[in-house]
Amino acid sequence: MNLYTEDVQHHCVGHIGLITLNRPKALNALSLDMVRELTHVLQMWQNDPQVWAVAIRGCNKEGPFGAFCAGGDIRYFHQAALSGDASLEDFFTEEYSLNHLIQNYPKPYIAFMDGIVMGGGMGVSQGAALRIVTERTLMAMPETHIGLFPDVGGGYFLSRCAGSIGEYLALTGQVLRGGEALTVDLADACAASADLPALWQGLSEKSWSDAAAMLAWLREQTQATTQAAVAQSPAWKAPALDAVFSLHTITEMVQALQVQIQDEQAKATATDDGSTWASQTLDALRHRSPLMLHVTLELVRRGRQMSLAEDLRLERDLVRHCFNTDHLARRGVSSETVEGIRALAVDKDRQPKWQPSRIEEVTSEMVLPFFESPWPSSAHPLRHLS
Repeated sequence: MNLYTEDVQHHCVGHIGLITLNRPKALNALSLDMVRELTHVLQMWQNDPQVWAVAIRGCNKEGPFGAFCAGGDIRYFHQAALSGDASLEDFFTEEYSLNHLIQNYPKPYIAFMDGIVMGGGMGVSQGAALRIVTERTLMAMPETHIGLFPDVGGGYFLSRCAGSIGEYLALTGQVLRGGEALTVDLADACAASADLPALWQGLSEKSWSDAAAMLAWLREQTQATTQAAVAQSPAWKAPALDAVFSLHTITEMVQALQVQIQDEQAKATATDDGSTWASQTLDALRHRSPLMLHVTLELVRRGRQMSLAEDLRLERDLVRHCFNTDHLARRGVSSETVEGIRALAVDKDRQPKWQPSRIEEVTSEMVLPFFESPWPSSAHPLRHLS
């Protein structure tokens, strides 16, 4: 029997612990109860000598797989922030603790990342020993679109992508297909979606000598598909990406994109619809929260020099400031994050009223206080992470 919720199903077969995220109507978005259940199960299994490895998958309305996890439950975030529900604080503290547990899990943890893998879904998969994607995978960290930042360890794992790809993914929220995730080291193997049930079943039916044999078998079964998936370079991986996203500020990035667009127009190199990588990228940035773009860039840059524990503690500071932006006298409904969620998921007008409204209007005085912890180190809610 589950301790907290039927939205997380788990059982052991042989020497493998199997977890299914079972909230298909919400695309398996994580609730606080789900975070607690996952933590409970993983802590229980890490001390069980009969459990050699753990595998996790999502489900869809028709059956297993098809949607891994769409992130945290942003509707809950919105309601909790407006009502002053203290459980919102608990959610982020416990979710980030879960992310740390997974990243440091002492046994192989295998993530079957079919379908949507976004936000919190990345947090419960990026720490896996084997991250398996499919041709149906849609992976992203799209938090700047709702006035938030790429959390759940995003400052850590995105900053470790090659070159300036981490900045690009964090700022734009670019969606990656399965093969694209492989090319930026956010996945390890690719399988055909139709083959996942057999792989899952094989983990529990075969006789294994140890956990390493399980991983070796999965890698062997997915080798051909993986090689085929990385054969094509993604269209968004433009030659100018590193040059633009390595620049010091968001404003400089925008200016560089504008120059590139002008050059392309002068040389008539645009595609038939007038759309180029530079124009698409600039358009994406212009629709994100200007304030949180600046905060996100600072997070990724700092994250490169941080351990996972340090990054998660910083992200915990940031998320408190996102909902309680006291240095800008903004809380609850007036906060950037609540406004972003309102526009995307509540009223669905897709017309967020960002403050400031333009990238060029954001100042360092607006950004740097986000990086000041509201807690002394001895009282930080994630002080236990090491």
